[in-house]
Amino acid sequence: MSFCLQQKVLTNEISLAYREQGADAAVVMLHGLADHGLVWQSLAAHLSDRYRCLAPDLRGHGNSSKPPESAYDSQVLAADLEGWAEALGLDTVQVIAHSWAAKIALLWAQQQPQRLRSLILVDPFFVNRLPGWFRPTFPILYRTLPFLKVMGPFANEDAAAAVAQGLKQYRGWSPLQQAVFREGMEQRADGNWGSKFAIAARNGVFDDVLQRAGLAQTVKTPTCLLLPEQGLNRTRFQIKPYQRYLPQLSIQRLPGNHWPHLVEPEALNQAVAAFLTTQL
Repeated sequence: MSFCLQQKVLTNEISLAYREQGADAAVVMLHGLADHGLVWQSLAAHLSDRYRCLAPDLRGHGNSSKPPESAYDSQVLAADLEGWAEALGLDTVQVIAHSWAAKIALLWAQQQPQRLRSLILVDPFFVNRLPGWFRPTFPILYRTLPFLKVMGPFANEDAAAAVAQGLKQYRGWSPLQQAVFREGMEQRADGNWGSKFAIAARNGVFDDVLQRAGLAQTVKTPTCLLLPEQGLNRTRFQIKPYQRYLPQLSIQRLPGNHWPHLVEPEALNQAVAAFLTTQL
């Protein structure tokens, strides 16, 4: 069974698309900002002989619903996942979350501690609240964050691919990276091409970053922090909140950049499988 797009499940008037592969104990894989569930294709293939791998497109992303920008409170996105898990008949789950999605996973664990058996946070980012003075810089941030460059518009898909090949998440331009890129793009009504990631989601998520912290209380869920050597968390100061609020924390270093599941998938796959085994 391949990691193909499955049915959409309606939760709180939001339709979530997801991918599924394998059987038995559920492992939920959460993509980062502007990505989609197919980024976990290699990991799902690696784990699917032992686990039921499930990778939703979060609201505003991929093939899921794209509500207005007022609808991206991170607590609501966590509630989406709980409703989705109930709709699929899941009992307990182990969760892997990349970058910004670590915030959603941590809030889900706080809302439903009985649901989440363990957490794996891959180079978390935008987890805690940024100061309000940061708001005026957001328009600059939109233009300078490289991974948002594929939002477009582009005259055609080839033009978008030329930009994508210069981005860190697509370094090497492997078949996996090409498939992830193509799945994340669409032709719009005006004929131009751009990312399926909605502008409303971009704006709504950055607004939420100013309003809500994802890790401000103790979370007892066993957690593994996977930190790439060229990732975003390279200082003790950045890691300190995780050490403070996650009493069952382990930390492991990986090769690669902020997207190890795309640029160093074998190392990421082995690290994830090893931690999951400790939680059986």
